[in-house]
This record gives sequence, structure tokens and C-alpha cells, in this order.
Amino acid sequence: MATEEINNTQGLHASQQASLPDYPQMIMDAIEALNEKEGSNMTSISKHMESTHSDLPENHSTLLSHHLSLMKQSGELLMSKNNYMKPDPIPQPKRGRGRPPKPKAPLPPDAPVSPPRPRGRPPKPKDLLAPPKPKTPVSTGRPRGRPPKKAKTDTDTDTDTDTAPPPPPGVKRGRGRPPKV
Repeated sequence: MATEEINNTQGLHASQQASLPDYPQMIMDAIEALNEKEGSNMTSISKHMESTHSDLPENHSTLLSHHLSLMKQSGELLMSKNNYMKPDPIPQPKRGRGRPPKPKAPLPPDAPVSPPRPRGRPPKPKDLLAPPKPKTPVSTGRPRGRPPKKAKTDTDTDTDTDTAPPPPPGVKRGRGRPPKV
């Protein structure tokens, strides 16, 4: 019982069932008759149905909303800004992402069609008559990367004459930058 769909003629007497068409048919007739550019909302569809069919059931508004939602889900109707409309019979193709390509000039029928260019930088032209070059490693005599640190030895500190002599033992320097002389 709970899984059954709402019948089109639920709540109607036997005499009313025979005279009323199906709700989807009445909805499509109302949308076609109203012929609004932006589509027809539920109240205008309901008013049109009430004016054309005087013997609608008491639960007409719930049946109408139910059938409108079913038709919307099945694709029989489109909903735009709370208005229902019939879908276009010829849908427009969806445009892809990005800028569309420029239109190309048509080629004459006798012109040869060249294959498309490959991607990337074109290779250098090769001289077929020249002998192949021998592969030599490109090196400058030094190994790649940062050179390793040299270990300090006692002999290295004795030979340094480039450094300043140590200050005299009795004079102590003050803190900070010395004044200009």
C-alpha cells in the first residue's frame, strides 16, 4: 500500500473517472494553451485546469503538485524560476570549456591535406651526408656539484700570514664599533 503510486483518479467517483483525462495530459494541455514564454507556474496551470474541467477532485492541488514533480523528474517538463515548460525538441549542443576555435577557411578540393604539426620544439635539421659525431662526455675536468670541505691541519694555521696580527696583550678593546679617527 505505501509503495504504490498515487493513482491518477484517486478520490474520484466512477462517473468522474471516465470523463477526466490523465493528469499529465491535462497538465500538458494547460501549458500548451497558456503558451507563456517563461513557462507557466503551478497556480496558472491549476486555474486553467479548473476552468476547462469543472469536475476535478477535492485533492486536485496535491495531485497536481505530485504529477508536476513526477513529470519534472522524468524529463517531460523543465522547471525554470518556479515555472514549468516543455523541453525543446531540438536541444542546443552544450559548449565546451575555454575559448572556441577560430573558424578555418575551407581548402580547395584539390589541395593536399598535411598531417597536423607535432607538439614541442622541432628537431634540428640533420645532415644525412655528414659522418656521425662520436659521443664525447662533456666535462671541464671538474666533478659536478659543490666541492667537499678540506680538513684543517696544524700546518695550515702556521702558514697563514694573510691574517691580522693578534692585538697586544695589555690593550683590551671596548664593546661596539670603534670611533672614527
